[in-house]
Amino acid sequence: MVKTAAILFGIVFLAVGILGFVGAATPPMADGNGGMLLGIFHVNPAHNFVHIASGVVFLLCGMAGAGPSRTFFKIFGLVYALVAILGFVQGDTNLLGMIANNRADVWLHVGLAVVMLYLGFGAKDTATV
Repeated sequence: MVKTAAILFGIVFLAVGILGFVGAATPPMADGNGGMLLGIFHVNPAHNFVHIASGVVFLLCGMAGAGPSRTFFKIFGLVYALVAILGFVQGDTNLLGMIANNRADVWLHVGLAVVMLYLGFGAKDTATV
């Protein structure tokens, strides 16, 4: 289950990262600072590259097996929890001065952190030998 989830996360993160560079999916913001992916999530090139890199690592971990997938979910679950907290603290500004962020991103990061932490620490593999 964890291995499959890592592969699915990888595909979704890659797709979201690529979509962030597609003008039709990211109408530009009035201030010229990135766009709004699907009209909801504030993205910019740095944000898109983070998603693409994350997607690649998710896919590699998923292909490597359940152990690496579980470890990556643990690490990334903690990272996304910290990113969500940082987003709540900083508000609708670029995180670390470069990664686009808005309230919708923050709540998505909260949800991702919860799911990733569950997959990393709580989910049990149901595969039989």
